Amino acid sequence: MRARSALYCRMEASAPWGVKFAGSPHAKFGLVTRGSCWLEVAGEPGPIPLRGGDCYVVAANIGITVRDALRTRAVEGEALIRTKTGDLLHLGGGGAPTTVVTGLFEFDEWSSKPVFELLPRVLCVRGDEAQTSALGATLNLLAIETATPTLGAPLVINRLAEILFVQMIRTHYASGRAGELGWLAALGSAPLGAALRAMHHSPAHPWSVESLAGVAGMSRSAFAQRFKTQVGETPLEYLTRWRMYKAGCLLREGELGIAAIADAVGYESSGAFNRAFQRIYAQTPGEFRRTARRRGGVQSPA
Repeated sequence: MRARSALYCRMEASAPWGVKFAGSPHAKFGLVTRGSCWLEVAGEPGPIPLRGGDCYVVAANIGITVRDALRTRAVEGEALIRTKTGDLLHLGGGGAPTTVVTGLFEFDEWSSKPVFELLPRVLCVRGDEAQTSALGATLNLLAIETATPTLGAPLVINRLAEILFVQMIRTHYASGRAGELGWLAALGSAPLGAALRAMHHSPAHPWSVESLAGVAGMSRSAFAQRFKTQVGETPLEYLTRWRMYKAGCLLREGELGIAAIADAVGYESSGAFNRAFQRIYAQTPGEFRRTARRRGGVQSPA
């Protein structure tokens, strides 16, 4: 997964205050460094209370509202952002203060696809959870860098925000909610992880359920059942999707011909490869490559 950048601003708010952001193509993140507030996520059943040290990530294309109290009127965030000074935004009526570092993760859409498909719509980590992991150090550094911007601060903040994203997934996994993360969680399972790494490393190999079960050190039936339960699809369904994802990377980034790419992901004929690719992405490999080039290499999957 390759990150382009993580755009941010620091909101210095005082009650009453509220701001709402429409859904955008990018995931949103927030870190409450002081005070408390409420996070409301479009489509979710209820508001989420946040206090100092809590952080959240909301998936792309989902609107959010952040405010001091549930009855406070929220203003449009896009218009409010235009009033900020540098990376600092002041808002509110002069009451109880709250500080929120908020922004957008900008990831390459195609390369981040396997991870973003797994994440819940809202990922929230409490401050007490964060401080017991490496995430706590990252949050503290992010708070310091945004509070007193100095030479190179934007670059440091972007890198810290990327680390924050990965560490939030780790903390979510460690909290006992690993079942929500599909294959990402399965990588941490000794038998299934071995099979997944084998597929990732050698997509061109003629894998069968039997051979993958052998890598995992399990019987065929036990492996197939456990894989489907934990990953959410059969081993060969996952293998096909992984092969098509890797083919998409090769189509976007290089000059290999279709036949060579088919061979690189385990297909003996271009025809079989074309049919598999079109079945998953609703376009031929050639159409995919032309679209990616028109978009400067960023291909949005169907």
